[in-house]
Amino acid sequence: MAEDKSVTHLGNAPAVAVSVSESPDIEAHGLSLDHLHDLMGSMAMNLLASGRSLAYGGDLRANGFTDLLFQLLIRYRGHPRHCGEIAVTDYLAWPVHIRMTLEEIDEFCAEHEEAARLVFLAQNGTRLERKQRRSMPSHEPDDGEWAEGLTAMRRAMRGETDARIAAGGRTDGYRGRMPGVAEEVLLSFKARQPVFLIGGFGGCARSIAETIGLLEQAEESFGGWDGSELFSSFTPDDLRNGLSREENAALAGTPHIDQMVDLVSWGLQRTIGQAAGG
Repeated sequence: MAEDKSVTHLGNAPAVAVSVSESPDIEAHGLSLDHLHDLMGSMAMNLLASGRSLAYGGDLRANGFTDLLFQLLIRYRGHPRHCGEIAVTDYLAWPVHIRMTLEEIDEFCAEHEEAARLVFLAQNGTRLERKQRRSMPSHEPDDGEWAEGLTAMRRAMRGETDARIAAGGRTDGYRGRMPGVAEEVLLSFKARQPVFLIGGFGGCARSIAETIGLLEQAEESFGGWDGSELFSSFTPDDLRNGLSREENAALAGTPHIDQMVDLVSWGLQRTIGQAAGG
């Protein structure tokens, strides 16, 4: 068995967490799931090429965002700025990986460990060595394990990253205490971490932008999800991302992927900078 590659920061590279998932009203904003995939691809390539590392709390659905990210990383190996080191960490929450059989774990690691550092987490968010995980019997997690394990994973990722980018996000049908994008943004707000809200795909990220007063409330809004009231005490000043209020409003409202990537890039440069040589 190969050694675990479970270090988040690559040298001095600032680490950026990415919170992206499907949005229930994406088509109402004139975009599609393909556009959201394009954003994630463009954003990931931009972050890596500029000398930053990337963190993602992935699920393991076939053809999901984790699969997309791994495919992009394989492509990135041929990029002229690629230094030969792995610059992405995928955090696997307890309820995500405890469902997997040993055969599935070995297959997943064999397919993906060359593209990203795979971090297996216990239910309380502490790291598990792969041999520890392999010694544990698989089972179907209950609702309590999902809630505790997902929150613990998000806290662990928050503690090892320097900024967060959020786009889309379900507002129903989620597992855990609240929508995943919402909980990750809330943890970043509380930690005074730079946050970039991309609202053009609708969903949870746009709902948060509306709640904190960055965008006007839409006629048909997806507010009212579990935990939405916790954002009422925050304002655009809590984004702390190096962008002006006007720039943040543009980021939250634009449907143009190039503009989203450019605005996030400017804000990151103004706040956390980039690695030497990036």
